[in-house]
Amino acid sequence: MITVTEATANAGALKRLSDEGVSIWLDDLSRRRIESGSLAGLVATRNVVGVTTNPSIFQAAIGSGVGYEEQLADLAVRGVTVDEAVRMMTTADVRSAADVLRPVYEASGGRDGRVSIEVDPRLAHDTAATVAEARQLAWLVDRPNVMIKIPATKAGLPAITEVTGAGISVNVTLIFSLERYREVTDAYLAGLEKARAAGLGLSAIHSVASFFVSRVDSEIDKRLTLLGSDEALALKGRAALANARLAYEAYEQAFEGERWQTLEGAGANRQRPLWASTGVKDPAYKDTLYVDELVAPGTVNTMPEATLNAVADHGDVRGDTVTGGYDRARADLAAVERLGIAYDEVVRQLEDEGVAKFEAAWQDLLDAVTKSLNSKGVDAE
Repeated sequence: MITVTEATANAGALKRLSDEGVSIWLDDLSRRRIESGSLAGLVATRNVVGVTTNPSIFQAAIGSGVGYEEQLADLAVRGVTVDEAVRMMTTADVRSAADVLRPVYEASGGRDGRVSIEVDPRLAHDTAATVAEARQLAWLVDRPNVMIKIPATKAGLPAITEVTGAGISVNVTLIFSLERYREVTDAYLAGLEKARAAGLGLSAIHSVASFFVSRVDSEIDKRLTLLGSDEALALKGRAALANARLAYEAYEQAFEGERWQTLEGAGANRQRPLWASTGVKDPAYKDTLYVDELVAPGTVNTMPEATLNAVADHGDVRGDTVTGGYDRARADLAAVERLGIAYDEVVRQLEDEGVAKFEAAWQDLLDAVTKSLNSKGVDAE
């Protein structure tokens, strides 16, 4: 049994994280979580101020069928296509979650209280289709606190500019490389300039750039293990943090200077770095590693519930663990390169794999919903 003192200490770890300027978002959503009051409970007791979703999350939630039976039956009677059925279910969940988080949105002036939904991952390399899908999702959810997720592919960059320029708040996802991150911030600034030229108010436009963490260590650690030298093994678990810390340095650089000052003067908001993929993949690492070591003001950390609970239980929140570490971060990545592990090749592979994994999860979801609709006597196409 947890004592009152322990409960207070647990809550304190998450509160300290919030006090350091880190917004805690939950990387999960399901209808059961909404209807059971679980999401509202995490907002009330775990300092959760936002929600992120992705195709894998929806595949797990809707693929289980739990909580979706009635809507599936209605959709089957209507004879909708499987794509429409999936969109109706996912946007319904995001709309409901946005309503739960609306008080946070209003209290934070739109900074938090956000719920993200991703464009169809099959459109990741089609700029025009991504823009059209983003507009459609914003219209379907119809909540001011929705964020539309757009992958940071080459085709996604101009889509970020167009969608931001239309006044829609964007969560840019699947960022692995520092070069791509800089391109993302530039695309956001271009979008703000486009919105301003169109006469739109900039203060209502918010954005986050989701920089993936643990997958970098998973891939580079695998290569270091294959090398097997003492020097290689000593570098395990350091590349992902180095990469993220240098992304924060790039963030600081992007939001200074005349271009940004002009936009800021017109009411623009900074595009905050969001640490994604923060659950550790290697059980040898502390389960709060990518939270404890990535504390910096003006960031978001989106966590699966297991990581959230681990931070509450034994997180080591000891202040800013990012801004003083740029030289060390550069040295760590340079050491990896010297061993023959090419940074550019790794991050390119991770981006390709990230898109492919989300496409596969989306197809699994479509297949599961097709089966459900067919079982109700409907030929889903």
